[in-house]
Amino acid sequence: MKRKHLLTMLAVLTLGVAGAVAPMAMSQAAAACVTPYNNSAVYTGGMTASYNGRNWTAKWWTQGEAPSTGGSNVWQDNGGCDGNSGGGGGNTGGCNYPNWVAQQPYSTGAIVRYTNGQYYQATHDNPGYDPVISTWYWSPYSCSGGGGNNGGGNNGGGGTSGFVVSEAQFNSMFPGRNGFYTYAGLTDAMKKFPTFATSGSDTVKKQEAAAFLANVSHETGGLVYIDEINQANWPHYCDTSQSYGCPAGQSAYHGRGPIQLSWNFNYYAAGNALGIDLLRNPNLVATNSSISWQTGLWYWNTGTGAAGMTSHTAMVNGSGFGTTIRAINSIECNGGNSGQVASRVSLYTRFAGILGVPTGGNLYC
Repeated sequence: MKRKHLLTMLAVLTLGVAGAVAPMAMSQAAAACVTPYNNSAVYTGGMTASYNGRNWTAKWWTQGEAPSTGGSNVWQDNGGCDGNSGGGGGNTGGCNYPNWVAQQPYSTGAIVRYTNGQYYQATHDNPGYDPVISTWYWSPYSCSGGGGNNGGGNNGGGGTSGFVVSEAQFNSMFPGRNGFYTYAGLTDAMKKFPTFATSGSDTVKKQEAAAFLANVSHETGGLVYIDEINQANWPHYCDTSQSYGCPAGQSAYHGRGPIQLSWNFNYYAAGNALGIDLLRNPNLVATNSSISWQTGLWYWNTGTGAAGMTSHTAMVNGSGFGTTIRAINSIECNGGNSGQVASRVSLYTRFAGILGVPTGGNLYC
């Protein structure tokens, strides 16, 4: 406060001497931006950060949830602040940030204009990585300064899809994926499962998305395989005790799709739930991207396995990633195949990092 009063007095004195200097309306000046938000840092109650042209105070422990008035409500909005290009997104009006330059070092909080005309803010120090490709280091930036869906470190808003994973992030997760597994197919499939990756805080939504994608990545070798690799197993998935039998043939119900839907009874149940005759047309899971993703989401949201709950429930209620493994393939748990469990956990950890959220506890089963 003493510094503020001193500046006001100096302004008045200068006006009296020169008669040509406009008085400064200090009472209307925005507060200075505090240290920019760091997506990887841990914030505890009372700690401050600037983000998208506003100062924020953490109410309790948080990590990986960028300041906004939504999400878990962990952040208190302290109002607009006056910053610069390295000050956590100071501009709350029109954008006038510099163009992004490849291989030019950027510090956390720096804002640039990319070649597509959109703006991005560095969430981690980087040596000039591409904002669209290196989404761990950059997140979309809104010049309105309102925070909103641009919160969350590596922004999860997938454009018009509404998915918390952007298409660029999806592509970075699966650089060698089979073209069959499209982002558009996934977002279309999600329309039948409106609670998937939309329940809970922004962090929980992203954790669920990361957990689902990590499991499907493990099941398909990084979204490379559509059909089960070992064809010798194909004839073994027909349970003839079922009244409806195997009308598509003895070998027609092998693993397909992102969670490798298998057995005639699973094709029957999934088809009934989705309104598609998969019992007689099981190959739709290998030829229609949306239907294929729908079967994966169907099991994620309905299958409990040995977990006693669905994978969706496990991620929303905080039971942890390990419970999703038990729901999908409990044979791996309790030492059954620790290498496979470690593979799933490694993928989940990487994907959670891309989305800028912590993994949470109970990772193993």
